[in-house]
Amino acid sequence: MKKFFKEFGAFIQRGNIMDMAVGVVIGTAFAAIVTSLVNDIIMPLVSLATGGVDFSNLFVSLNGTNYATLAEAQEAGASVLAYGSFIQAIVNFLIIALCIFITINAMKKAKEKMDKKLKKEEEKKEETKKSDEVVLLEEIRDLLKKRK
Repeated sequence: MKKFFKEFGAFIQRGNIMDMAVGVVIGTAFAAIVTSLVNDIIMPLVSLATGGVDFSNLFVSLNGTNYATLAEAQEAGASVLAYGSFIQAIVNFLIIALCIFITINAMKKAKEKMDKKLKKEEEKKEETKKSDEVVLLEEIRDLLKKRK
């Protein structure tokens, strides 16, 4: 049991775990921003374009009773298929996926640019770096000059 806790402690203290924890926290905050973007900006524009359809209020009551709003159906305890909420969740997902795609693409391009720059610097250093033989010959030359 002692070995188990020791291994668990080592696992928790690894850098990757901490990075993942920070990623989860940032991801949660990012999801809240995207949800607000979808609910407060995109969906009202989509609703305007579709003639005033409120996606958050699209539902089907499974008990056959007609309700004016989703909230009214839920208050009555009716079973409903809230497909409007599902549509909003899909839009949220697509926006998050797009943002992640753009971010990863930008990071990939930045990494390629940095790798290219580092490769050029290394090539430059190799060009200017003298071989061991040249260094040795220069030392011999300098010693011979001192003897004369």
